[in-house]
Amino acid sequence: MKGVVAMLKAMLSSLRDLLPIIVVIAFFQLVVLQQPLPALGSILLGLVLVVTGLTFFIFGLEMGLFPIGESMARSFASKGSLVWLLIFAFCLGFGTTIAEPALTAVAAEAAEVAAEGGLIEENFEVMDDYAGGLRLTVALSVGIAIMLGVIRIIRGWPIHWMIISGYVLVMVMTWFAPPSIVGIAYDSGGVTTSTITVPLVTALGVGLASSIKGRNPMIDGFGLIAFASLTPMIFVMGYGMLVH
Repeated sequence: MKGVVAMLKAMLSSLRDLLPIIVVIAFFQLVVLQQPLPALGSILLGLVLVVTGLTFFIFGLEMGLFPIGESMARSFASKGSLVWLLIFAFCLGFGTTIAEPALTAVAAEAAEVAAEGGLIEENFEVMDDYAGGLRLTVALSVGIAIMLGVIRIIRGWPIHWMIISGYVLVMVMTWFAPPSIVGIAYDSGGVTTSTITVPLVTALGVGLASSIKGRNPMIDGFGLIAFASLTPMIFVMGYGMLVH
């Protein structure tokens, strides 16, 4: 019974979160454009599916991903094995990023546009290799980023100097990278921090900071996502310099 009540509350919360989007779309469609909503039945069905899917997704995060991420971080910290902790951090960053649907979509679109622009051959195999190389580059960069973030938590390094230095490097590389890859690099930094990566990486940071004496989960536990957004821009621009 408690589970059903919790599910209904989560569903109402998801509907409340989506309500501003619904209001905006309805206002511009009905008031500004003064046109009826097309295929109202399909729209309502889609809305129900979105609310249901978002509810199950949030439930899954709270029941599975957040607890397992925090518990594994605490276990590695208690054992004091820095090497295995860093290996776990890299594999977590690499694995979650390579599975990101948003990254897959962006990489496929980038390969298609590159082929149309004459940067690569317009055949399936070459385009697939280009998209795969882009995904691997981003995944490697996020894996390394999570490792750096873990080291920062352990050592207590100030995050702002590391982030500032990284963005200075991004600005410098922007001048030298091929213009055709710069936009893709910047977008890659955004799509990596999506539905799969964010929950697990956040849980890792908070769990690790909670397990290390002298670390504050609020101050030290967050910030890994910033590294995961920053390093893909650097790596993808470097990838573009090599490929183009």
